[in-house]
Amino acid sequence: MSNKKLIEAIKNKGKTLESEMSFFEHLEVLRWHIIRSVIAIIIFALLSFTFYDFVFNQIIMGPKNLDFWTYRMMCKVGDLMNLNGFCVEKIPFNIINTELAGQFMLQINSCLLMAVALGFPYLLFEVWLFVKPALTDIERKSASGFVFYATILFVLGALFGYYIVVPLSVNFLSNVSLSAEITNQITIDSYLSTIATLTLGCGIIFLLPILIFILSKLGLMTPQFMRASRRYAVVIILIIAAIITPTADIITLLTVSAPMFILYELSISVSASVQRKRELKEKEFYNN
Repeated sequence: MSNKKLIEAIKNKGKTLESEMSFFEHLEVLRWHIIRSVIAIIIFALLSFTFYDFVFNQIIMGPKNLDFWTYRMMCKVGDLMNLNGFCVEKIPFNIINTELAGQFMLQINSCLLMAVALGFPYLLFEVWLFVKPALTDIERKSASGFVFYATILFVLGALFGYYIVVPLSVNFLSNVSLSAEITNQITIDSYLSTIATLTLGCGIIFLLPILIFILSKLGLMTPQFMRASRRYAVVIILIIAAIITPTADIITLLTVSAPMFILYELSISVSASVQRKRELKEKEFYNN
């Protein structure tokens, strides 16, 4: 009896060692994915550093200049539709540096943020390479366009954030004046973090259809639930839009919220498509 227990314990120990080896092998694979991702970020950061004059003057400082594309379009729309006050005439704040290493860190941080934005498609590719071996052939086929579609959505979201949300927010917040005695002196850290948060945040928000696709594949999300929750989603989207652009202007609010409504409806279609394919496979299985 004791021999059987000993043999069983040895077998269980062998299984444990095998699973531990498998775990460490996965860690080794993950380590190389992380290393390649870091190398890609460093390369894009060096590229941003090389062209830093363009990065700083045209990209970072763009939303502060009155000749920014969005402000010029707002003036044209205001003239065509006779909207008083829609044209941006001033951005009343100065950017200051309050730390000794502030401008040096500005260059480092802005280059890293640019590297993350430019290298996001490659980061998605590394995520796909890490997850792909764990998927079945059917799952790989259905998710084969993950990197492409996620990249397109992220780029559209980042462009929307940079050209719509950022200038609208900068224009409104800089023109808020509680007293003539108060002068807006904005630190460079605050300005950079606002631009980066809104731009990258919108890029991530635009990945909603991809998230819904994954949840639908896992059976955690259904189009019926999303349709039933549409009224709550409308309220949440309007609240998010109001937070992003804290202004009483209804046109600005609708401009920011409209893409979110479209994304929500697109997500319902994605979830419905996943459900239809699942039901079709179930019918084929039972028929066979």
